[in-house]
Amino acid sequence: MNKEKAVVLVSGGLDSATVLAIADAEGFECYAMSFAYGQRHNIELQAAKNICEKFSVKEHIIAEIDLARWGGSALTSDKIEVPDFDEKKPKIPPTYVPARNTIFLSFAVGWAEVIEARHIFIGVNSMDYSGYPDCRPEFIKAFEEAARLGTKAADEGWKFEIHAPLQYLNKAEIIRRGIELGVDYSLTHSCYNPDKTGKACGKCDSCSLRLKGFREAGLEDPALKGQI
Repeated sequence: MNKEKAVVLVSGGLDSATVLAIADAEGFECYAMSFAYGQRHNIELQAAKNICEKFSVKEHIIAEIDLARWGGSALTSDKIEVPDFDEKKPKIPPTYVPARNTIFLSFAVGWAEVIEARHIFIGVNSMDYSGYPDCRPEFIKAFEEAARLGTKAADEGWKFEIHAPLQYLNKAEIIRRGIELGVDYSLTHSCYNPDKTGKACGKCDSCSLRLKGFREAGLEDPALKGQI
Protein backbone atom coordinates (compact mmCIF):
# COMPACT_ATOMS: atom_id res chain seq x y z
CA MET A 1 0.00 0.00 0.00
CA ASN A 2 1.38 3.38 -1.01
CA LYS A 3 1.84 5.90 1.76
CA GLU A 4 0.35 9.38 1.51
CA LYS A 5 2.99 11.99 0.84
CA ALA A 6 3.67 14.94 3.13
CA VAL A 7 6.01 17.90 2.88
CA VAL A 8 7.51 18.63 6.30
CA LEU A 9 9.24 21.92 7.09
CA VAL A 10 12.42 21.06 8.99
CA SER A 11 14.48 23.91 10.43
CA GLY A 12 16.83 21.83 12.53
CA GLY A 13 15.23 22.93 15.77
CA LEU A 14 13.42 21.07 18.51
CA ASP A 15 9.90 21.73 17.25
CA SER A 16 10.46 20.78 13.63
CA ALA A 17 12.27 17.57 14.63
CA THR A 18 9.24 16.63 16.71
CA VAL A 19 6.88 17.41 13.86
CA LEU A 20 8.90 15.23 11.48
CA ALA A 21 8.69 12.40 14.00
CA ILE A 22 4.92 12.88 14.26
CA ALA A 23 4.45 12.83 10.48
CA ASP A 24 6.59 9.72 10.24
CA ALA A 25 4.68 8.01 13.07
CA GLU A 26 1.39 8.80 11.36
CA GLY A 27 2.54 6.82 8.35
CA PHE A 28 3.30 9.58 5.85
CA GLU A 29 6.05 9.35 3.27
CA CYS A 30 7.99 12.43 4.31
CA TYR A 31 9.60 14.97 2.00
CA ALA A 32 11.59 17.44 4.09
CA MET A 33 12.17 21.06 3.19
CA SER A 34 14.66 23.38 4.88
CA PHE A 35 15.77 26.90 4.01
CA ALA A 36 19.03 28.74 3.61
CA TYR A 37 17.32 32.09 3.84
CA GLY A 38 20.22 34.36 4.66
CA GLN A 39 20.12 33.64 8.36
CA ARG A 40 23.14 34.92 10.27
CA HIS A 41 23.87 31.48 11.68
CA ASN A 42 23.22 28.48 9.47
CA ILE A 43 24.41 25.73 11.83
CA GLU A 44 20.74 24.79 11.97
CA LEU A 45 20.97 23.50 8.40
CA GLN A 46 23.48 20.82 9.40
CA ALA A 47 21.15 19.92 12.25
CA ALA A 48 18.29 19.63 9.75
CA LYS A 49 20.37 17.29 7.59
CA ASN A 50 21.20 15.10 10.58
CA ILE A 51 17.57 14.93 11.67
CA CYS A 52 16.39 14.01 8.18
CA GLU A 53 18.99 11.27 7.94
CA LYS A 54 17.83 9.92 11.30
CA PHE A 55 14.26 9.62 10.03
CA SER A 56 15.21 8.44 6.52
CA VAL A 57 13.02 10.96 4.70
CA LYS A 58 12.23 10.26 1.07
CA GLU A 59 13.92 13.47 -0.05
CA HIS A 60 15.37 16.53 1.65
CA ILE A 61 15.51 19.85 -0.19
CA ILE A 62 17.32 22.94 1.08
CA ALA A 63 15.79 25.91 -0.71
CA GLU A 64 17.81 29.11 -1.01
CA ILE A 65 16.17 32.49 -0.42
CA ASP A 66 18.02 35.71 0.39
CA LEU A 67 15.88 37.34 3.08
CA ALA A 68 19.03 39.05 4.35
CA ARG A 69 18.86 41.30 1.29
CA TRP A 70 16.37 43.49 3.10
CA GLY A 71 16.96 42.26 6.66
CA GLY A 72 14.48 43.61 9.17
CA SER A 73 15.21 40.90 11.73
CA ALA A 74 17.94 40.09 14.21
CA LEU A 75 18.18 36.70 12.48
CA THR A 76 18.91 38.16 9.04
CA SER A 77 20.69 41.45 9.73
CA ASP A 78 23.93 42.03 11.64
CA LYS A 79 22.68 45.55 12.33
CA ILE A 80 20.08 44.26 14.79
CA GLU A 81 21.23 42.56 17.99
CA VAL A 82 19.71 39.31 19.21
CA PRO A 83 18.29 40.20 22.62
CA ASP A 84 18.48 38.06 25.74
CA PHE A 85 15.23 36.57 26.97
CA ASP A 86 13.03 39.15 28.68
CA GLU A 87 9.58 38.45 30.05
CA LYS A 88 8.73 42.11 29.40
CA LYS A 89 9.92 41.96 25.79
CA PRO A 90 7.95 43.67 23.00
CA LYS A 91 4.91 41.74 21.78
CA ILE A 92 6.75 41.05 18.54
CA PRO A 93 10.50 40.73 19.23
CA PRO A 94 13.32 41.70 16.82
CA THR A 95 13.98 38.01 16.08
CA TYR A 96 10.74 37.87 14.11
CA VAL A 97 11.57 37.46 10.41
CA PRO A 98 8.92 39.35 8.39
CA ALA A 99 6.55 36.95 6.60
CA ARG A 100 8.94 34.02 7.02
CA ASN A 101 6.29 31.33 7.49
CA THR A 102 4.24 32.77 4.63
CA ILE A 103 7.27 32.38 2.38
CA PHE A 104 8.21 28.94 3.69
CA LEU A 105 4.68 27.58 3.37
CA SER A 106 4.42 28.96 -0.17
CA PHE A 107 7.52 26.98 -1.14
CA ALA A 108 6.14 23.90 0.58
CA VAL A 109 2.86 24.20 -1.29
CA GLY A 110 4.70 24.55 -4.60
CA TRP A 111 6.70 21.39 -3.99
CA ALA A 112 3.68 19.54 -2.64
CA GLU A 113 1.71 20.36 -5.79
CA VAL A 114 4.51 18.98 -7.97
CA ILE A 115 4.90 15.69 -6.07
CA GLU A 116 1.13 15.37 -5.55
CA ALA A 117 1.29 15.63 -1.78
CA ARG A 118 -1.85 16.83 -0.04
CA HIS A 119 -0.33 17.28 3.40
CA ILE A 120 2.11 19.85 4.80
CA PHE A 121 3.52 19.77 8.33
CA ILE A 122 4.87 22.81 10.16
CA GLY A 123 6.10 23.19 13.75
CA VAL A 124 4.35 26.42 14.69
CA ASN A 125 3.26 26.87 18.29
CA SER A 126 1.19 29.48 20.09
CA MET A 127 1.87 28.47 23.70
CA ASP A 128 5.58 28.60 24.61
CA TYR A 129 6.70 30.82 21.75
CA SER A 130 8.19 34.23 21.02
CA GLY A 131 4.98 35.91 19.88
CA TYR A 132 5.50 35.69 16.13
CA PRO A 133 2.29 36.56 14.23
CA ASP A 134 2.86 33.88 11.59
CA CYS A 135 2.61 31.15 14.25
CA ARG A 136 -1.02 31.92 15.09
CA PRO A 137 -3.70 29.30 14.33
CA GLU A 138 -5.71 31.93 12.46
CA PHE A 139 -2.81 32.40 10.05
CA ILE A 140 -2.43 28.67 9.42
CA LYS A 141 -6.13 28.29 8.71
CA ALA A 142 -6.16 31.29 6.37
CA PHE A 143 -3.07 30.10 4.51
CA GLU A 144 -4.59 26.67 4.01
CA GLU A 145 -7.51 28.29 2.20
CA ALA A 146 -5.19 30.56 0.21
CA ALA A 147 -3.21 27.50 -0.88
CA ARG A 148 -6.41 25.87 -2.13
CA LEU A 149 -7.53 28.93 -4.02
CA GLY A 150 -4.13 29.64 -5.52
CA THR A 151 -3.39 26.19 -6.95
CA LYS A 152 -5.06 23.64 -9.20
CA ALA A 153 -6.70 22.24 -6.09
CA ALA A 154 -9.52 24.77 -6.52
CA ASP A 155 -10.27 23.48 -10.03
CA GLU A 156 -9.86 19.79 -9.25
CA GLY A 157 -11.91 19.72 -6.05
CA TRP A 158 -9.30 18.92 -3.42
CA LYS A 159 -7.31 20.91 -0.88
CA PHE A 160 -4.06 20.93 1.02
CA GLU A 161 -4.16 20.09 4.72
CA ILE A 162 -1.66 22.02 6.77
CA HIS A 163 -0.87 20.14 9.95
CA ALA A 164 0.35 22.08 12.99
CA PRO A 165 0.36 19.33 15.64
CA LEU A 166 2.28 21.42 18.18
CA GLN A 167 -0.04 24.41 17.98
CA TYR A 168 -1.52 24.07 21.46
CA LEU A 169 1.28 22.22 23.28
CA ASN A 170 3.72 23.82 25.67
CA LYS A 171 7.42 23.09 25.29
CA ALA A 172 7.49 20.37 27.93
CA GLU A 173 4.61 18.57 26.23
CA ILE A 174 6.36 18.84 22.88
CA ILE A 175 9.53 17.35 24.34
CA ARG A 176 7.68 14.49 26.01
CA ARG A 177 5.91 13.71 22.74
CA GLY A 178 9.22 13.72 20.88
CA ILE A 179 10.86 11.42 23.41
CA GLU A 180 7.95 8.98 22.99
CA LEU A 181 8.63 8.97 19.24
CA GLY A 182 12.36 8.50 19.58
CA VAL A 183 13.56 12.00 18.71
CA ASP A 184 17.25 12.47 19.48
CA TYR A 185 17.26 16.06 20.65
CA SER A 186 21.06 16.10 20.77
CA LEU A 187 20.87 16.46 16.97
CA THR A 188 18.79 19.63 17.14
CA HIS A 189 19.85 23.27 17.29
CA SER A 190 17.61 26.10 18.47
CA CYS A 191 19.83 29.01 19.51
CA TYR A 192 19.32 32.40 17.85
CA ASN A 193 22.80 33.63 18.75
CA PRO A 194 25.40 30.83 18.81
CA ASP A 195 29.11 31.59 18.81
CA LYS A 196 31.40 30.80 15.88
CA THR A 197 31.76 27.18 17.00
CA GLY A 198 28.00 26.71 17.18
CA LYS A 199 27.84 26.81 20.97
CA ALA A 200 24.41 27.98 22.17
CA CYS A 201 24.20 31.27 24.04
CA GLY A 202 21.67 30.02 26.60
CA LYS A 203 20.22 33.52 26.90
CA CYS A 204 18.05 34.19 23.83
CA ASP A 205 14.31 33.54 23.65
CA SER A 206 14.76 30.24 21.90
CA CYS A 207 17.36 28.89 24.34
CA SER A 208 15.34 30.06 27.34
CA LEU A 209 12.11 28.47 26.14
CA ARG A 210 13.95 25.27 25.28
CA LEU A 211 15.66 25.04 28.67
CA LYS A 212 12.38 25.79 30.43
CA GLY A 213 10.70 22.99 28.48
CA PHE A 214 13.31 20.39 29.39
CA ARG A 215 13.27 21.51 33.00
CA GLU A 216 9.47 21.21 33.21
CA ALA A 217 9.65 17.82 31.49
CA GLY A 218 12.08 16.67 34.18
CA LEU A 219 14.85 16.09 31.64
CA GLU A 220 18.28 17.47 30.78
CA ASP A 221 18.71 19.00 27.35
CA PRO A 222 21.17 16.70 25.55
CA ALA A 223 22.08 19.37 23.00
CA LEU A 224 22.94 22.01 25.60
CA LYS A 225 24.52 19.70 28.18
CA GLY A 226 27.92 21.10 29.11
CA GLN A 227 27.50 24.12 26.83
CA ILE A 228 25.93 26.63 29.20
